[in-house]
Order: sequence, then C-alpha cells, then structure tokens
Amino acid sequence: MSTGSITVEFCGEEFVAVRGTPLTIGRTGDVEIDDNPFLHRSFLQVVEDGGLWWLTNVGTTLTATVADKKGLFQAWLNPGARIPLALERFTVWFTAGPTTYDFDIIVDTPAFTATGSEDAETDSTGETTVGRVTFTPDQKLLMVALCEGLLRRSYAAPGQIPSSADAAARLGWKVTKFNRKLDNVCQKLADAGTRGLHGGPGKLASNRKARLVEHALSTRLVTEGDLALLDAIDHDEPAAPQPPPSRGQ
Repeated sequence: MSTGSITVEFCGEEFVAVRGTPLTIGRTGDVEIDDNPFLHRSFLQVVEDGGLWWLTNVGTTLTATVADKKGLFQAWLNPGARIPLALERFTVWFTAGPTTYDFDIIVDTPAFTATGSEDAETDSTGETTVGRVTFTPDQKLLMVALCEGLLRRSYAAPGQIPSSADAAARLGWKVTKFNRKLDNVCQKLADAGTRGLHGGPGKLASNRKARLVEHALSTRLVTEGDLALLDAIDHDEPAAPQPPPSRGQ
C-alpha cells in the first residue's frame, strides 16, 4: 500500500489528490487549467493504483512532457499512456493550440530520489553539449528565442510560443535561415532518441516547435540564465539612423 500524498500546484493554487478518486486536470475538473477550446475537458489524471501514484493521459489528441526538476528524467505522455510518480517533484508541460502551460506535482514520500547531474558544457568554440547532442551557438539561440516567453515569466502561467517569423525577427534572421536551423535542431534531437520532433508528412511546424520548447525546458537545455544571449543581441543592435542635420547647423 502506498503512503504519502500528491499535490498539484498550478498558478499559486494547490490541489491534493485523494486515494480512491482521480484528480482530473483539464478545461474542466478538479484543476481547471483554462477555458481553451483546444484543451480537453479532461486531459490528465492523478490516481493511485497498485500501490503507486500515477499520472495518466486520458485525452485523445494532446500529449504532455513530464520531467523532474533537475532535468534528469523526462517522459513524453501520449494519449492513453501513464507514468508512476515515484520522484520527489515533477513539472508537466503541454501545449493546446497556441498556448503552452505547465504545473508542478509534489510527492511528499517519493519511492526514489534523483541523483547526479547532466549540466551543459560549452567549449571554446561556443558549442553547447548536453548528453550526446552538441548544439552550435546559433542553434542554442534558436531554442532560447522559442522559449523566451516562458523563461521570462515570474510565476507559472500560460505562455505563447512565437511564430517562426516572429522568432526569426527576434534574432535578426531571415525566416529561411530560422527554419533551416530549426530543422537541424529537431533532427539532432530526433537522432538522439527524442520523440515528436522528426519532420515528415502531416507533421505541422507548430507541433514540432511546441514539442521542442517542452523538451528544451524539461531537460534544461535552456534556462533563465540563457536569456543573456538574447539580451546581448539587443545590445549589439545598430543604433537607429539619425536624420541629416538641417541647413544652417
């Protein structure tokens, strides 16, 4: 028999799961995320079964990304899938339409404890290596630009993922350059085993970007500290052209 309790934290509110009754998360239910027509009425459930607490995707189309706070564990929760909540704390990300949401799950008596670290390393060329994947400075900038809206939040709240055109403009790139580098990043991660990023017929660009944002945040490929990369771009922007002096000056 399991012990302890599970608490879901969303936008400053706490919701405690009760044994024998699923805690529902979605457009309606115990944890009402948002009145978003793209969001399932009942999307996720926290429920006890077989002596363990589980997070289950009871939706039909949306997926969720689940990770521990250290970025050492990550799962992609498809419709019908479930994972045991066996670590101390998880963050769950999911995207419905143009909006990305996240909430935390706290386990007061976890079955396991996360140990170790997989911090990113940057070499003298500016390339960033995380696990088996190496990113160029431009590829890292691309991920930070896509995640900027969520990284700059001071509290958990819905965040918008920029369009390719807006993200390209933020970086001072052409859209063709942005899309080419987005393809490269997604292919690198797909080759390393990350699901949901591989291109192909029927794979919408917006879905790939949402999955990339969730993956980058959940595995700490990008963090708040990386916003300095975008700030540096802002400071390097050329000054606005000054009007010519009027005659007589």
